Amino acid sequence: MITRITTRCFRMFTVLLFPSILYAQSAVLEDYVKEGIKSNLTLRQENLELEKSMETLTQVRALYMPRVYLNATYTLAYGGRRLQFPVGDLLNPVYATLNQMTGTDKFPSVQNVDIQLAPNNFQETTIGFQQSIFNSDIYFSYKIQKDLVSAQLARRNVYENELRYTIVGAYYQYLQTLEASKVLNQSKTILQELLKLNQKLVTNNTATKDVVFSSEYEISKIEQQLAFAEKNEQTARSYFNFLLNRDLTSSILIDSAVYTSAAQTSLTDLEQTALSNRQEIQQINHSIKANENNIRLNRNNRLLPNVFVGGSVGYQGYGYTFDSSQQYAIAQFGLQWNIFKGGEKRSKEQQSRIQANLLSSKFTELQQQIRLQVTQAYYDLQASRKSLTAAEEGLNKALQSFRIIDSRYRNNQALLVEFLRAENDVTTARLSVSIARYDLQAKQAQLNKVIALQ
Repeated sequence: MITRITTRCFRMFTVLLFPSILYAQSAVLEDYVKEGIKSNLTLRQENLELEKSMETLTQVRALYMPRVYLNATYTLAYGGRRLQFPVGDLLNPVYATLNQMTGTDKFPSVQNVDIQLAPNNFQETTIGFQQSIFNSDIYFSYKIQKDLVSAQLARRNVYENELRYTIVGAYYQYLQTLEASKVLNQSKTILQELLKLNQKLVTNNTATKDVVFSSEYEISKIEQQLAFAEKNEQTARSYFNFLLNRDLTSSILIDSAVYTSAAQTSLTDLEQTALSNRQEIQQINHSIKANENNIRLNRNNRLLPNVFVGGSVGYQGYGYTFDSSQQYAIAQFGLQWNIFKGGEKRSKEQQSRIQANLLSSKFTELQQQIRLQVTQAYYDLQASRKSLTAAEEGLNKALQSFRIIDSRYRNNQALLVEFLRAENDVTTARLSVSIARYDLQAKQAQLNKVIALQ
């Protein structure tokens, strides 16, 4: 009986021990990554921020186009200030005397002037345009916003890269919890069969009942571990579904082809790849370009004028007649030059130069941080490879020891405690191999993340 248990156990251990432990992303996992990128709420917010920046760019670009407007007003007024001038009182006596002297009425009487200053029944309807001919503010504002949109896109890509490998890591974590449950269930099966054997030995009076109690105790310990393993499995599944913005209890597909080959690359090459691929580099580069254009904007605004042309046609007068008496046209050529503003523009230009020094310092620091991240991820991966090799060797030794003790136990040359200890060593070794295997996948994913491998 124990021989059959040992043989089946050894076969299962061998299958788990010698898979092709190399890295690549499976089709199932890649589909999950695409789903997460499409549905993740935080990434969706980053996309909306990018769209908002692009709309701002559209608004700045619109400043290049002429501004055409239509204004129409109609005014009714009552009361208020009045213009009063006694022209009648001054001229009418003179006109009366002239009429007497000439014997005619050529000089009519004149009314005093009494006009309401606020125009009543007055309308003005105008259509006009204004076109900038030369405006450095518009030109450099457009370039600045274009660089800021590129920086926003790089920031969005930074989060996408982070999300991609967070999903990958969560997937491997979930697989590791499944593997742990599988190992414990297999150990429980072995112990249950051992319990049946010991019960038969007690029935046949070839062993005392303590071997049954010991077997039952070992099973209860495994059941406790299975309870924690199930909790870890549920937690890992909920976290993975959270990243994909799905129901937390949704099932997760398991891809048996999750392990394929990945070539090893030198540390120097990985650093260069990271410096070329990392979107943080692109983000700060675009920020530097935007700041350089901001320096030019402030300098040219201080040194160069703005030139524009414009014009308008329309009607204005009392009442709506729209005839030649109300018609008018205006043409304009304008120049605006900020000759002096208390040193404001010079100060803004200097402020931008200080920001340029700050960004340059951040750029250097970022490069060093990326190199450090690549170095840490590289050596973590190397250590994981060695750890997996050691764990596999340990499992092989534990299996060999278990077979020897199993043979001795069947021939009444070993105690039950020795058998249980050997079985526990095998279970522990299997768990170690499982942890080391998925740790290797996680470390490879971490390296791929820091070099921004797509």
